[in-house]
Amino acid sequence: MIHADDIKLIDKELKKFPDNQKRSAVISALRIVQTRHGWLSHEHISDVAHYLEMPEIAVMEVATFYNMFNIESKGKYQITVCTNISCMLRNSDEIVQHLEKKLGIRFGELTKDKKFSLKEGECMGACSGAPLCLINNHTMHEHLTTEKIDKLIASLK
Repeated sequence: MIHADDIKLIDKELKKFPDNQKRSAVISALRIVQTRHGWLSHEHISDVAHYLEMPEIAVMEVATFYNMFNIESKGKYQITVCTNISCMLRNSDEIVQHLEKKLGIRFGELTKDKKFSLKEGECMGACSGAPLCLINNHTMHEHLTTEKIDKLIASLK
């Protein structure tokens, strides 16, 4: 069941499209549901499909196509590090190694306390701020150094 507050947000998104084009709001609906739960379970995907009156497989296709969606449980704080060429040239590999050592996990893994997960990201469209990361797909941190990573992790604990 989609949370009542999320229904209101999805309905606001639906107003942007003709009544017979509910499926146009699928990305927004998935984002809204994921923001509440941190990830998209099969039940969440099914609920969004039902609410938008579209096939479940079509919603699953969207959820698995875009890397901003998680179909597996993630940590309270998902750290997505850009490893594309601009970030790589500005030492994103050093940032990744530092995070892996500090958290004791690698990309795709979850800390034992389920507080942090690491994800490899493609270009985030902010190359001038390289290297960078996103926290929970919402908060971007640019010009990363190992010192900035240490402060970031400390602030999230």
